[in-house]
Amino acid sequence: MKVSVIATVLNERAAIEQLLDSLAGQTHPPDEVVIVDGGSTDGTWEVLTAWAASERLPLRVLRNPGANISAGRNAAIAVAKGEVIASTDAGVRLEKGWLEALVTPFEQPEPHRAVAVVSGWFEADPHTPFEAAMGATVLPHLREIKAERFLPSSRSVAFRKAAWEAVGGYPEWLDYCEDLIFDLRLRARYGPFPFVPAAVVHFRPRSNLLAFFKQYYRYARGDGKADLWRRRHLIRYLTYLGAGPLLVGLTVFHSPWWCLALLAGAGVYTATPYRRLWPMLNAYGPLDRLQMVLLVPVIRLVGDVAKMLGYPVGLLWRWRNRHRPEIHWKRGLEAEQPGERG
Repeated sequence: MKVSVIATVLNERAAIEQLLDSLAGQTHPPDEVVIVDGGSTDGTWEVLTAWAASERLPLRVLRNPGANISAGRNAAIAVAKGEVIASTDAGVRLEKGWLEALVTPFEQPEPHRAVAVVSGWFEADPHTPFEAAMGATVLPHLREIKAERFLPSSRSVAFRKAAWEAVGGYPEWLDYCEDLIFDLRLRARYGPFPFVPAAVVHFRPRSNLLAFFKQYYRYARGDGKADLWRRRHLIRYLTYLGAGPLLVGLTVFHSPWWCLALLAGAGVYTATPYRRLWPMLNAYGPLDRLQMVLLVPVIRLVGDVAKMLGYPVGLLWRWRNRHRPEIHWKRGLEAEQPGERG
């Protein structure tokens, strides 16, 4: 069974060598690696072509300026020769056994031969106290995952090429959250995916609040375009625009005891990030620990504001493009049940 690893890149000069090195060191070497460059101008393309010429990897590189992530992945998969496609991203570091863990379920004898998709896992690889706080705040811990509902990120997932074809590939009309739509289509057709937490990818969280804001704004804009997570976004608006101001008003104009309800709500909202952060603190000095603890609610707030601004922009785009048939992707999905996002 041939296995192809695919990825897309755009201006990843600082991190692309890390990905290529970790691909070259896999315990289960890929039969080929196909990387699509979306038009890098920072030297990424030159690094890729040098690696392809060195033959350290069975690497094939394609240049597709202006392609979004979906188009890049589809282009890579279209030319890939493997029966199984393993997808990852630029800017990550793969565990040595990543590919071996991902492909093992496909190689099991009957009745497991019907496996169409396998979910891998990912973990934060922070280089600074800020990135450690970011990872603890926004990324789930493995113990929090329910395998039967987990929806993998395309930085760590494998699927049969035939399954990719059967669901129409990645949605090229969507610039963010594209792998989530792909996951939901696959799950609707093939059922829950085997979950292999040993297939670990390490990646750096955003290194500052501005980069994080842009990331979550774009995620929420993608949610709006694809009509995802309506209830979650509604709860967020009700909390910030309704319950929050109400409690502040009651505290100021009625009784300061209402402040306890506000603090209790904030405590519940940040409890999970603090639970993830607690074991990390021992690796840092007192000032860094204080910074990390104070950052958690700030990161939460910035992320929520970004989502509340981005989501209506996506909804407006969806309304303006309501006559495009591809945006009504939910039609005909018998098992369209949102799960846990990777």
